[in-house]
Parts: sequence; structure tokens; C-alpha cells
Amino acid sequence: MTKSTISQFSAADVELEQPKRLFNGFFKIEEYRFRHALFNGGQSQEIRREILERGHAVAVLPYDPVRDEVLLIEQIRIGALASKASPWLLECIAGMAEGRDDYEAVARKEAFEEAGIELEELHYMTSYLSSPGGTTERLFLYLARADLSRAGGIYGLASEGEDIKVHVMSYSEALQRLNSEEIDNAATVISLQWLALHKTQIMAKWLEE
Repeated sequence: MTKSTISQFSAADVELEQPKRLFNGFFKIEEYRFRHALFNGGQSQEIRREILERGHAVAVLPYDPVRDEVLLIEQIRIGALASKASPWLLECIAGMAEGRDDYEAVARKEAFEEAGIELEELHYMTSYLSSPGGTTERLFLYLARADLSRAGGIYGLASEGEDIKVHVMSYSEALQRLNSEEIDNAATVISLQWLALHKTQIMAKWLEE
């Protein structure tokens, strides 16, 4: 939760009925019916929304400060097929928290499963709501110190239909791919931008240890 807000309203200004489960598959869809306070005073009419309930997720960007390299993974994301020539995306390592709040443990588990690497120190970057108009999902982003000198290969869990290729590239190449919009998924865009803003401090801290 954010520590401060500009809004005059809070959760107490929303009257929410008990959500109704509409679909219970790989993802879950709930029907929300609610009323809320209005900026000009009074209360809204009842609003109905279908909300995707997929839980929270964790993403991690492994970074080698000695080699100045990052690790990204490539896998198919079928939702990208509607707007990209190729639905194989360059991404951060990521996974669902599945109700757990030990997000660092999730990051370490996913890093081993998706890239075959052990993470060293983890640094919390930020968290964000992925699309709050339609889902409750919040993503928690971490930067991880890692030795990437031997990283690479094909990974993923066959039981989950994963086919993942590991890419290790220089920090500057990753930024070039970001600027060209080849990298265009939110978690990876935000993680690389965060690293660009804080790289000097991170390098100074990790290289002196």
C-alpha cells in the first residue's frame, strides 16, 4: 500500500457488495457491484464491473555489476499476438505469488526454474497495479545481483507449458532494445527504467561489497 496519497477518498468511501464468482478457470472472474463517493458530493449510482482475479505477481531483473550485464528471458505470450509481429517477448523473470507474501522467495524460485540461476542479493525496486480498471493484480519488482558469466540455455517447466530461452546482454544493449520498443511489456520496461535511474548507486553499493 502507498504511504501517502493526493486523493481525498479512501476505501471507506466505496460501498461494495459481496463479489460474485462468474468464472473459475485458469483465471477467475468476479462481478463487482459498488457505489462510490463523488468529487462534487453525494454518491454514484450502482456500477457493475467484471474483474479478473489472478493474484499478485513478482518479477526480477538479474544484474551482474561486474560484467554490467542483465538477464532477460524469451517466451511466447499469446496475448501479444493481436498487436505484434511476433508474440515471443523479452521479459524479466516472473511468476505468480500464489497467495504468498515472501516475494523474495518467489523471485528466487522463479529464477532457478526459468533461467537456472541462483540469485545473490535482492533489492526491492517498486510495485505497481498492472491494470486496475480490470484486475486486482499488483506486481512486485526486484533487482537481483547475480553472476551471469555462465548463464544461458533453455529452461521452463514442461508441466506448465513453459519453453524459455535465456538471453544475457549488456546493460546498454538492453536499453537500446527498450528504446526501440522491442521490449514493451510493463514489468520489464519499468525494471529497466528503474535501473537506469538508480544504476550509479547500485553499482557503487554492490561493487564495494
